[in-house]
Amino acid sequence: MISVFLVDDHELVRAGIRRILEDIKGFKVVGEAHCGEDAVKWCRNNCVNVVLMDMNMPGIGGLEATRKIVRFSPDIKVIMLTIYTENPLPAKVMQAGAAGYLSKAAAPREVICAIRAVNAGKRYIASDIAQQMALSQLEPQAETPFECLSERELQIMLMITRGQKVTDISEQLNLSPKTVNSYRYRIFSKLNISGDVKLTHLAIRHGLFNTEILLSSD
Repeated sequence: MISVFLVDDHELVRAGIRRILEDIKGFKVVGEAHCGEDAVKWCRNNCVNVVLMDMNMPGIGGLEATRKIVRFSPDIKVIMLTIYTENPLPAKVMQAGAAGYLSKAAAPREVICAIRAVNAGKRYIASDIAQQMALSQLEPQAETPFECLSERELQIMLMITRGQKVTDISEQLNLSPKTVNSYRYRIFSKLNISGDVKLTHLAIRHGLFNTEILLSSD
């Protein structure tokens, strides 16, 4: 029996995935969380084989939650199931310790295959995403401007584009507001922009963030 824990801030998404998995013999959904903090806490106190993790959630988000879970519970396999498919996010997520990366547009059978693969100790990346990652290594000129950001900078960038304030980010990441602002201005400098609005526009222009997410973030 493969136990699965669902992490997504949309109840409807979790309900849909739960229904898919419960119809498959050999799978059991053992719990759910709507944010990264709750997912980390649950995984520290419970046993589970695979976590299906969303990227864009309130609080620390899927990237930081993945890093924390695999650090303290290395036997747990995390699959990022997200709408984000553009570089550099897939590579950053895998570097953070995820065992798999899937688009939310994936067919149910691919989600099942991914869960079985990572539970068996393998890595699973959707073929189109894997191809994109491989091509980015062969064609440096095709890289997005966000390639220059560190994992922490990318995480804070995502939180900023979601509209979170510096004080909220500092509290959620256990960093001082001064440190968060240092990261913020470093991001602006690396991307040659000024201000949160321009950062969000840049993310939208490169397909890393879209207006649909902005409208659904409330």
